[in-house]
Amino acid sequence: MELSGKTVVVTGAAQGIGKGLAVRFAAEGANVVCADIDVDGAKSVAQQISGHALVCDVSCEEDIKALIETVEDTINPIDLLCANAGILTLGGLDVPDEDWDRIWKINVMSHVWTARHLVPRMLERGGGYIMTTASAAGLLNQPGAAPYGVTKHAAVGFAEWLSLTYGHRGLRVSVLCPQAVRSEMTLGHDVSVASIDGMLEPEDVALACVDAIRSEQFLVLPHPQVLDYMKYKVEDYDRWLAGMRNLNQTFIEES
Repeated sequence: MELSGKTVVVTGAAQGIGKGLAVRFAAEGANVVCADIDVDGAKSVAQQISGHALVCDVSCEEDIKALIETVEDTINPIDLLCANAGILTLGGLDVPDEDWDRIWKINVMSHVWTARHLVPRMLERGGGYIMTTASAAGLLNQPGAAPYGVTKHAAVGFAEWLSLTYGHRGLRVSVLCPQAVRSEMTLGHDVSVASIDGMLEPEDVALACVDAIRSEQFLVLPHPQVLDYMKYKVEDYDRWLAGMRNLNQTFIEES
């Protein structure tokens, strides 16, 4: 899909990957709607790109429904929605249930709610595009962060389900799975297991997304090494797990 002239919604657009996407899409000629719980941050980005800004807390289904209805009813039908907002929760068995509930709503259920309220509209008009921001952790896992690894796996799985269920009806789906990207989420984590292959700038990730959307490619890997790691995983799961255990021990010792 070419972005010129398209109406694009980006959640989590106030900073990080979301801001990078909004700026890049606008440069490609898209009409961009910046959505974020930080509405002032969203407005700042929207002003830079002559776009629109709307408040949206993706942990709330009603907010997502209102975002979709507002854009569709007052701006334009949505051609591409980038479900980008997400959070990082560190820890393992010690993580409280309320933290699991919060990250599950933001990293998983927000994608379900987005699809619930947008996909029927897209299908009625012959198709549309959804891009989910997941993580390499959704393909490989994340030492030291069980809630993050688990929810990002679920986000990838739901994106796959959308594609296999509605692809024949014109719904195109991409899932973004980077390793470390410079943002508020990674602040203070310049040296971590996620940055083992380097930390990318949001602008680099946005360019990879534009290329993937143009070719309608499902898996977006700004860190190409992730594909090799996936191959190692499926070729010999036990050997891959042994390597991940070693990486986990290194992470524990360094943190």
